[in-house]
Amino acid sequence: MSNPPRWPDGKAFVFTIFDDPDAQRFEDAREVYAVLKDLGFRTTKGVWPTRGKLESPDEGTTCDDDPAYVQWLLGLQAAGFEMGYHNATLHTSERNETIAGLDRFVELFGHHPRAMSNHYDCNESIYWGKYRLSGSYRLLYTLLTRGRNRNCSWGHIDGHPYFWGDLCRQRIKYCRNFVFDTVNTLAACPWMPYHDPARPYVNSWYASSEGSNIESFLTRLNDASQDSLEADRGACIMYTHFGHGYVTNGKLDPRFRKTMEQLARRNGWFVPVTTLLDYLSPNQPHILSNRERTYLERRWLLHKVRYGTA
Repeated sequence: MSNPPRWPDGKAFVFTIFDDPDAQRFEDAREVYAVLKDLGFRTTKGVWPTRGKLESPDEGTTCDDDPAYVQWLLGLQAAGFEMGYHNATLHTSERNETIAGLDRFVELFGHHPRAMSNHYDCNESIYWGKYRLSGSYRLLYTLLTRGRNRNCSWGHIDGHPYFWGDLCRQRIKYCRNFVFDTVNTLAACPWMPYHDPARPYVNSWYASSEGSNIESFLTRLNDASQDSLEADRGACIMYTHFGHGYVTNGKLDPRFRKTMEQLARRNGWFVPVTTLLDYLSPNQPHILSNRERTYLERRWLLHKVRYGTA
């Protein structure tokens, strides 16, 4: 970015995380978040409010599984972490189940979810799969994925059993979309948070930096990347799953601890996702132009070809 924002309290850069709960066991999550809390990071933890009624190939703890898990989440929230929405549960939900999940979130955490990310295994995901893209980019994506994602996004299709776009617009402020292979998310998507008139059921979109598992997280946040993020006065919203390799046999990967200790010593503003997004756009979100949409879609499609991730 040519003119990065001035961050509060003289901070040089911003770093935060949206952690999707996929494959994340309660006992492993406690190991990761204990380190984040002790080092002064305050991030956003995605949750599944309900267990759901179907079997799923995915794993991970939901808010219905263990009362101790909910109490732990409430403790995180009281300490300054943010709870984010990752669809109602870890499998596809019909509209009434999504309503129950959103209501359950309010019951548990005292407010509607302010930030969300679509779960890859939920066909009620909103503007997902090929619908993340427009025109020829949508066609190219469908060809590249051999149509595998053709029927994975019905959340914005009015009248479909999985439709909940109106609820998204009523209850959720920020939704994650594009992910990029750079540590400075704001440089890759300088318009976030933005509203896309072509996708009206989402109030505002935000982007993330690629860090879906322990290896990509550490690669994205290596010493040189930390140096550049600080020098450029940038902002990173890291996309990750703390259930993907961060804890093995009950032991936290020491490389993660070392990396976060190094980052914590820098002059960063370590706040949840919505705190950053509210700061970037305290009033109305940027309205995305056709040219800006084309830029983001082209860059993300190249990322998708390279990494094959969300």
